[in-house]
Amino acid sequence: MKEDFYKDILIKGGVEVVLPSQKDMEFINSVIFNELCFGEISPTSKREFLRIIEQMGEFKASGVILGCTEIGLLIKQSDTKIPFFDTTLIHIDEVVNLALKMD
Repeated sequence: MKEDFYKDILIKGGVEVVLPSQKDMEFINSVIFNELCFGEISPTSKREFLRIIEQMGEFKASGVILGCTEIGLLIKQSDTKIPFFDTTLIHIDEVVNLALKMD
């Protein structure tokens, strides 16, 4: 999340980048690598992810990027009013569109 190559591209595209707190980033990474990568879906982790997303909305974020493909296993758009961009779904849509153009 802190890597500049993502942030720089977004900023060049006119997107203001707001990151979670250091503590929240550590929690997110812990859930991804210690739970989701092993197929573990915790209601407690889901609640905390949703809290973080809601907090981003309070910071006036107009949307949240789910920058790790595993996060979509834990939360769905219907869980929150804050729009988010699930990179897994975005990749799937693009692959399907490209495949359809190849026919």
